[in-house]
Amino acid sequence: MSIYITGDCHGDYRRFGTEIFPEQKEMTKDDYVIICGDFGYWSTDREQLWWRKWLEQKPFTTLWVDGNHENYDLLAACPVSEWHGGKVQYVMPSVIHLMRGQVYTIDGCRIFTFGGAQSHDIQGGILELDDPDFKVKKKQLDKESIPYRINHISWWKEELPSEDQCAEGLRNIEACGGRVDYVITHCAPTRIQDSLGRYLYQPDHLTDYLQKVEEQLRFKKWFFGHYHDNRNVTGQHILLYEQIIRIW
Repeated sequence: MSIYITGDCHGDYRRFGTEIFPEQKEMTKDDYVIICGDFGYWSTDREQLWWRKWLEQKPFTTLWVDGNHENYDLLAACPVSEWHGGKVQYVMPSVIHLMRGQVYTIDGCRIFTFGGAQSHDIQGGILELDDPDFKVKKKQLDKESIPYRINHISWWKEELPSEDQCAEGLRNIEACGGRVDYVITHCAPTRIQDSLGRYLYQPDHLTDYLQKVEEQLRFKKWFFGHYHDNRNVTGQHILLYEQIIRIW
């Protein structure tokens, strides 16, 4: 069994083609590739369904934590199951969403997961479709090239976790004795995010929560995406984007 990990895909899975990722030629469905958020679970349109079927036909199993670019209305409609000791949602039989605050044990490898992140590129705010001034506001923002989001179209409040999800994560950490092999998230703990750009990224209740998680967990490596770079931030914290690396 092998486990590989990579960063944000945003619905573009071409990096998993055999010419870029030839290691898959020796892989089976008992081998895994994990995506650190922004998987790209956006819609049920023909193109997205085609790509999910394409992933399903790969020899490996695709696992992913959610990011701030997922359709949380669509995700909420997926039934919740249990897999390797934690809660999951099956997008396809071998394309599996790893839920927040879960601990999975895969062939002796213990992994804590927590998806989500706060969107940074929304200087124009969140627009509401039922706002009488929606069209006027959208037109003005488009004219000035100011980024914005539309509620339940391109932005969901569920990009940040609920108190219940945070509490469940802490309970599962306690239940596993506060020790895992790997932590996989979309965003980083506050102190790590600050090191990436104190003035670019502001802390929020998720980054502060992950800071608390870091203080309560012992782990070998912490992998995260969100910041669109490939970098060893510290000896333990690794930021991933397009790179695919083997961790087990």
